[in-house]
Amino acid sequence: MSAEPAVWPGPAGPQALRARWQAMGKSPALIRAADVLAALIAASLPWSTTAPSILVGLWLLVVTPTIDWRDYSRQLARPAFALPFVFLLLALVGVLWSDGAWADRLHAIKPVAKLVLIPALLYHFSRSEHGFRVCLAFLASCAMLAVYSWIVLLDPAWKITATASAGVPVKNYIDQSQEFTLCAFALALPALTFWRGGRVAATAVCAALILLFATNMVFVASARTALLCIAVLLALFAWRHLSGRAALVLLAGTIAASALAWTASPYLRQRITDVAVEYRHGHENISRASTAQRLTYWRKALHAFTEAPLIGHGTGSIKRQFERAATGGSSLDAEIVSNPHNQTLNVAMQWGLLGVILLYAMWIAHLRLFLGEGLAAWIGLAAVVQNIASSLLNSHLFDFHEGWMYVLAVGVAGGMALKAKRGDTAGSRP
Repeated sequence: MSAEPAVWPGPAGPQALRARWQAMGKSPALIRAADVLAALIAASLPWSTTAPSILVGLWLLVVTPTIDWRDYSRQLARPAFALPFVFLLLALVGVLWSDGAWADRLHAIKPVAKLVLIPALLYHFSRSEHGFRVCLAFLASCAMLAVYSWIVLLDPAWKITATASAGVPVKNYIDQSQEFTLCAFALALPALTFWRGGRVAATAVCAALILLFATNMVFVASARTALLCIAVLLALFAWRHLSGRAALVLLAGTIAASALAWTASPYLRQRITDVAVEYRHGHENISRASTAQRLTYWRKALHAFTEAPLIGHGTGSIKRQFERAATGGSSLDAEIVSNPHNQTLNVAMQWGLLGVILLYAMWIAHLRLFLGEGLAAWIGLAAVVQNIASSLLNSHLFDFHEGWMYVLAVGVAGGMALKAKRGDTAGSRP
């Protein structure tokens, strides 16, 4: 008679289960499926909020059996892997001393929770051969959105969702501008490389895509935060990849292009000159108070921070602090919000100096991933610097769209950069 197979809880059960789990982890089919799902997340992000959320859940289900947990636990000794988990732990513990409503406390955990996907992405794409396919999926999706944006500008009936501004098919002009900015600068290094290598056709394709994104922001829809990011990223690109003479040429070209855009685009002129109007008349007309709103939010947020400078008021306490600071002076002074539109102040109000130190430590740890050479390093560096710059005027690390852009860029490009650093260049070639 043949022996019956051992089953749980028999002595061979745990070993068989462990062997089966390890075999799944080495399955090329599961790794390829995780690559495809990551590309789908990136492709769906410019168009939807629901689809990326569903696809992230599926990605976690697929990638979990492929992880070597002993190796993964060793990677957690790296700050880039560990700090997102520490940040989430602070958010969870911060619920205990928060004075906000319980609904606000629980809701405030979600923006931090997505950061813990970064270590899993770093680990997966340090083994994968297809990280650049994720980048290309995001680029292709944004290019389609840019073309569709022009169509919507000419015929608003083509809008997919009701948006606040013309030429924005889905979501809002802030998200759209951040996407196009990242894509344009991600293409800058390939364009330069192809140009230096004499590959005229490839250079022309990159330049055409950069022009598609740039003209859309000049003539269709642009956020002033994106304009700040463009200036910062131009300086970063010149510092990292250009000689002194080439940097001067870039500066001259940028000044000439800016003057041309200012002359040719009434939309761009209005966006910039509105800053002064919003500052002067924000207290009388809250519908045109973007600049005055931010200044008011920052003043109230700083006051709340000084009241609890070490550990803040707790997770989800921002709305409660604005309720306390509301006055009857004007509609702007009485406004109650749950976002101070500055990432540092957002963190400082909730978790004080402890949270701010952790935030900047995480940014620095992720910047350090991208100090090497190559396209993956440049994409990751541009994404982190863009997030830091845009977070001066918004809480973009915690916002859904820009937050997920950061998570994907750092996770995917960071994984490729780690792979390149250990000498396996097979996954670092575009």
